Amino acid sequence: MSEYAEAVAAAFGGDGALGRAQPGFLARASQQALAVAVGETIAQAGCLIAEAGTGTGKTYAYLVPALLAGGQVIISTGTKTLQDQLLARDLPAVAAALGVGPRVAVLKGRGNYVCRHHLARNLLDGRFERREDVALLRRIERFAAISASGDRGEAPGIPEDAPVWSLATSTRENCLGQECPDWGECFVVRARQAAQRADVVIVNHHLFCADLALRDEGVAELLPDAHALIFDEAHQLPAVATQFFGAAVSSRQAIQFARDLHRVGWSEARDAADWRGLAEGIERGVRELRLEAGSPARLDRERVLRMSGFVAALTNLREALEAAQQAASGSAERSRDLQRLDERARELCARLQDWSSAVAAPDGEEGSAEESVAAVRWVEVFAGGVTLHATPLSVAEAFRRHLSGAPRARIFTSATLSVAGRFGHFQRALGLEDARAERWESPFDYARNALLFVPQGCGEPGSAGFAEALAQEIWPLLEANRGRAFVLCTSLRMVERMAALLAERIVAGSAGLELLVQGTAPRAELLARFRGATTPVLVGSASFWEGVDVVGAQLSLLVIDKLPFAPPDDPVVRARSVAARRAGRDPFQDHHLPEAATALQQGAGRLIRSESDRGVLVVGDERLATRGYGRRLIASLPPFRRTRLRDEVLAFIAATDAGHSGPGAETGSAAASAAESGTDAPSARPATSAGRRRGSRSP
Repeated sequence: MSEYAEAVAAAFGGDGALGRAQPGFLARASQQALAVAVGETIAQAGCLIAEAGTGTGKTYAYLVPALLAGGQVIISTGTKTLQDQLLARDLPAVAAALGVGPRVAVLKGRGNYVCRHHLARNLLDGRFERREDVALLRRIERFAAISASGDRGEAPGIPEDAPVWSLATSTRENCLGQECPDWGECFVVRARQAAQRADVVIVNHHLFCADLALRDEGVAELLPDAHALIFDEAHQLPAVATQFFGAAVSSRQAIQFARDLHRVGWSEARDAADWRGLAEGIERGVRELRLEAGSPARLDRERVLRMSGFVAALTNLREALEAAQQAASGSAERSRDLQRLDERARELCARLQDWSSAVAAPDGEEGSAEESVAAVRWVEVFAGGVTLHATPLSVAEAFRRHLSGAPRARIFTSATLSVAGRFGHFQRALGLEDARAERWESPFDYARNALLFVPQGCGEPGSAGFAEALAQEIWPLLEANRGRAFVLCTSLRMVERMAALLAERIVAGSAGLELLVQGTAPRAELLARFRGATTPVLVGSASFWEGVDVVGAQLSLLVIDKLPFAPPDDPVVRARSVAARRAGRDPFQDHHLPEAATALQQGAGRLIRSESDRGVLVVGDERLATRGYGRRLIASLPPFRRTRLRDEVLAFIAATDAGHSGPGAETGSAAASAAESGTDAPSARPATSAGRRRGSRSP
């Protein structure tokens, strides 16, 4: 073992750096083994896929070898929240324990930083959709005047999701670059310069994949070429990479362009064109396109071709944009803003033309032969807009090409990367077939502290009365557990139905449960109310399946309505199925089942967040117990004790309430606090096992 590897291992020993710095810290063999594997990968500039079950302590396990190795490292996380958590808590704690002082930078997308130019221009323009917008913009102006970062997340009293932020930030489309009069004071430029100088750069997957996609377009890199890349919550990467390696044009982009056209044209070339009329023409075209698109849905190429009104509306919108482009081009010499509008209009027109031509091409002639195989064109219809997509069927080749340049370490870690112990799906998705892949199982005692219940009699999820049967089955559990439950649904329609059914029972019953429903308040507010309520039941969908941590008895019952298979009529799902069959593979085994397994693992992972947690997981879908593939899904879950008898579940709940909380009941607040904020920090008590490790180099 090298001196570096010895130092990594020693940090996690009973008398190591972490133990000396953190009172109560006890060594965990699985965490130490994971850290050593990460250190080996960094030293060898290799590639490691590391699945670490909840409670392993993966954050510290990759931070210690990364900081001891020296050199520059990029850590990419699943969300901005995790970025902030690393910066504020985890990195300072580990660095202090190791006695190192790395320069750390957090880099977010440009939409997270105040743009001085657009803020000043919009304040001067004075056109606002809401009366309160001008007051909020003035508050943002005061924040920008004293802030060192310009990070919207640090602006006091202004929600990050406030609509007015669109008037105070820039986009790639409207950024003026080095010709901006505020370039020298630009918050985005400052953040990127800090990232180039830093030893540790914290980003999120969206920004990382956006940077890779921009390199394909010849745009200068946003991120430095670090010697090590660490991807936390790496299970999200295939979906995020697919988004950024594809192409999309949206009605939102067209509307934003129209508003910028009116604002800039009126202020800088009022005499040159009827800017209001041109902008209204574009907005009218967007409304017509949305009307012809119909109800919210995902439309494939064949369906779009049957919608003559939609195709005509798309042509009308492109013509309106072309008229605007000609006007902007004629006045482009007057200002950089007008020149940029000309460029934006050309880009929007080109994207619309490319998408329309590809959709209209006869079968087998869609673009080049390579393009027709590699991408699927489809339309996403929202309540308030439309997006035209060209989605790659695979990002493996592009991702492999970008990450296989200069020698550097690549570490991919998450609690959910394998399916029944095999990593093939994740490896194929990102072109990582040659990577070293290993598992470190959770030290939590699931067999004693958690119960998996698959009810009998609910029927197939698509059958009539399924929602009613499931509500009837879980109601006694909700009453016995005094709420303290999540009911996670695989569709918004099911959220509405389950919420209505449970509301009826709450009104008629005497349990006094408090119902919280996704969509009735912001996600953060619902979670805060859930944590503070006495008997809460939260009904939600996708946004509550990941990144939500409620430690202890407050969340001790988790209901999942059905197995999270993607809709078979989804355009991308169907296209991938066709491609798999053409390649001689089974799309269900090759794609649909692994995707469902990962989603199910993530949903189930909300239940047990610390060693003292105890709870019941209910999966209302009988296919988990009756179909052959259910065994693969169960093998992908933690080792819950299983039952199909409701009386056993009620007895488990009663035993929990009676104080039989199993091993780990004495766990201190340190571990609970770590789990609460979403980080697997080192345990505050001895591990129940050394952490079994299994590895493979191929599916």
